[in-house]
Amino acid sequence: MTIRTRKKLAESDEDPVEFMLKKSGCLELHYKVQECIATTKDWRRCQNEVNDFRNCIEKHKKNAESSKS
Repeated sequence: MTIRTRKKLAESDEDPVEFMLKKSGCLELHYKVQECIATTKDWRRCQNEVNDFRNCIEKHKKNAESSKS
């Protein structure tokens, strides 16, 4: 499944996790982690993708917290 196909599914599907990731702006990075794990069959080889995704989520959390203040 390509990233473009996943994007279309995310837009039409009501999966709450994908909705949250899309809203945070981290959905594409999530897909990159999934794609890497599927390709390598070893999440330990995907540390760059995992770290990029984690940084995106942390940035989104900080932005959400600062906008509440």
